[in-house]
Amino acid sequence: MSEQKMIILDGNEAAASVAYRLSEVVAIYPITPSSPMAEWADQWLSEGKKNIWGALPIVEELQSEGGAAGALHGALQAGAFATTFTASQGLLLMIPNMFKIAGELTPATMHVTARTLATHALSIFGDHSDVMACRSTGWAMLTGCSSIYGGNLPTTPYSQNAQGRGPTWANSLFEDNAEFGFGMRTALDQQKAFAEMLVSRLTPEIGVELVAALLTSPQKTETEMNEQRKRVQTLRERLAGNESSDARNLLAIADALVRKSVWILGGDGWAFDIGFGGLDHVLGSGKNVNVLVLDTEVYSNTGGQASKATPRGAVAKFAAAGKPNSRKDLAMEAVSYGSVYVAQVAMGSNDTHVVKAFQEAEAHDGPSIIIAYSSCIAHGYDLVHGLEQQKLAVQSGYWPLMRYNPSLREEGKNPFQLDSRAPSIRLKEYAYREARYTMLARGNPELAAKLLKDAQDDVERQWRVYSARAAMPGRGETPNIAPVEKPEEKLAAPTAGGTK
Repeated sequence: MSEQKMIILDGNEAAASVAYRLSEVVAIYPITPSSPMAEWADQWLSEGKKNIWGALPIVEELQSEGGAAGALHGALQAGAFATTFTASQGLLLMIPNMFKIAGELTPATMHVTARTLATHALSIFGDHSDVMACRSTGWAMLTGCSSIYGGNLPTTPYSQNAQGRGPTWANSLFEDNAEFGFGMRTALDQQKAFAEMLVSRLTPEIGVELVAALLTSPQKTETEMNEQRKRVQTLRERLAGNESSDARNLLAIADALVRKSVWILGGDGWAFDIGFGGLDHVLGSGKNVNVLVLDTEVYSNTGGQASKATPRGAVAKFAAAGKPNSRKDLAMEAVSYGSVYVAQVAMGSNDTHVVKAFQEAEAHDGPSIIIAYSSCIAHGYDLVHGLEQQKLAVQSGYWPLMRYNPSLREEGKNPFQLDSRAPSIRLKEYAYREARYTMLARGNPELAAKLLKDAQDDVERQWRVYSARAAMPGRGETPNIAPVEKPEEKLAAPTAGGTK
């Protein structure tokens, strides 16, 4: 029997060590000085330390405590062993997710460094320590209308094919939608990596040819994915009866070898406002997640309050005199990353363009976002005319159709594509068919006229930006903008502290 080694650890390191070894996904926000647990996990990953299953956990730093909790929730939903670390004050910001996780009866552990009771200056929860604020978690919470429409039972927009395959739908909170999907993606990636490691280990039992096909075959199209499913079935047949732990583990997660898509659905209240920080973090992460924003230009689920997506001049709650400034251009903010697939679509204007955008977003190996013009009762017209109104929005130039496909850059082309024509009607011909604009014209015609003029300027300014971006030459035409590096400069070692 080998001699046991005794080591002395503080409580933080001991707890983090156990959590790290028992987790597949660790979601962290290590800003608090109260505990080094998150930093320990990050350090162990950098040192290549593995969990008890012989794999490297995925350790992801989010942009907030709530974001870390959202990613934890998504990872748990996708079936991963996951955890997070925080201090007791940070735990307060995780309470909404704790309600969701507890309500779904999902087992999970959060590791918390607790502060003292109310005599401590940093305790911010009444007469109890911050940890006690979580004593009531376990109740259901509310979310936005896009998730309600997407999962309203007994009716549901989702279906399955003849083989019984179809979308798996889940929802979290209104504000952490992006992190929830991010957690799912992270867990699926970890499961896939673990399955691939087991496939490599079991090469003698599976066969070199099948192993190579399982690990390297492309899965961009439905046909390619079906071929991978057949290979997974062959894998199961070859491992049938194999009682080794590796074989049993692989049979349990073999379906992870088939590519899984993660789509994050939400409205403009989430994407433009409340959840924008999380959305921006996810788009900047490089993870292969897809986002669909159903842009109604107001908070539809709560009665039509103005959001950053609300256009100038439109009347909404909290903008009773018409919104005085222009809407945020979420598409161009996403384009600024350069690695994100971006599309702005309107079904009523060009349904083929919508389908193409979805196909390209799905094929893109990285983050994608589709912003879809979505009619809403808060716009103030009979929605039987919704598709016609979408067409007018495009014709006026208010809603330009565009796609930004990073893969075109690799071909030397301009990745920015403007898919609609220059404005053929004035903005007024589109806007004044909706009560959200005309009610201001009736009540305050002078202000309405000023805002309409400014809104028309917004349209023309945006069109100039989009058309100029679409007309730019691709990299194939202008391969080098900066001076070309000379051969002797490539060999020279940089001077510490810069050059004089």
